[in-house]
Amino acid sequence: MLVNMKELLSAAEEGNYAVGSFSVANMEMVLGVIQAAEELQAPIILQIAEVRLKQSPLSVIGPLMVAAAKGAKVPVAVHFDHGKTKEKIGEALALGFTSVMFDGSHLPLEENIAVTKEIMTMAAPYGAAVEAEIGCVGGSEDGSEDIAINCTKPADALRFEEETGVDALAIAIGNAHGNYKSTPKLRFDILEEVERITKTPLVLHGGTGITPEDFVRCAKTGIKKINIATATFDSVENTVRTCYNNHAINGYYDLQAAEVEGAYQNARRHILIFGTDHRYTGE
Repeated sequence: MLVNMKELLSAAEEGNYAVGSFSVANMEMVLGVIQAAEELQAPIILQIAEVRLKQSPLSVIGPLMVAAAKGAKVPVAVHFDHGKTKEKIGEALALGFTSVMFDGSHLPLEENIAVTKEIMTMAAPYGAAVEAEIGCVGGSEDGSEDIAINCTKPADALRFEEETGVDALAIAIGNAHGNYKSTPKLRFDILEEVERITKTPLVLHGGTGITPEDFVRCAKTGIKKINIATATFDSVENTVRTCYNNHAINGYYDLQAAEVEGAYQNARRHILIFGTDHRYTGE
């Protein structure tokens, strides 16, 4: 069932766990993620980032994501990730996305606050949630840039919360998009301080490569939404490659099944780590 992301994050705060937000690029990935969520009775978020629309046009993938969420047997929010332009954020809202993110992390704090408030005004008539980001998460969503990590200042997080009232806030604590070259050393001191002084559900981007232990610690320390993108794409690619190497693909539908399986296995693994399994009882 299609739900607002605010509902999922509120429940996560009460239950002291994090909800997985899984990036998808085609129907097979959507099917695999939802299969895992239904099997584990887990609420989830389906997302796509604006930078990915060159390969997966929003007018095509968006309605598919919304339709899949509506037909799911578990709560599913549909999220527009790393929105850069008001045009595409508005298009996502019109298509029925229940959450949008404005990524103003590259802007001065004052401008980030101002534009985030404009996005919240856009989202209000749709009843959609809004996520924002302060500090710079390393790397980039599509691997095209090598953005340096700029950790969030706790005082900035408090000011951002007070001036915007945003529904979710992504912070930078040493995390980065893409595959890490070595195990990341997360700044839990920053996370703990931000959690202590703010009330907004926090978001962790760049989840691929973070250890299960660190994921659990984040989920217990204010992080209520964890983005998983690269790991999903890698899992699908690796599953397809393995099936070809094992001569298990004898036609298109075997290929399709391998893609679904790759997305399913990745989502299942992360749902169990995040503690989201069996959080939906059907009530």
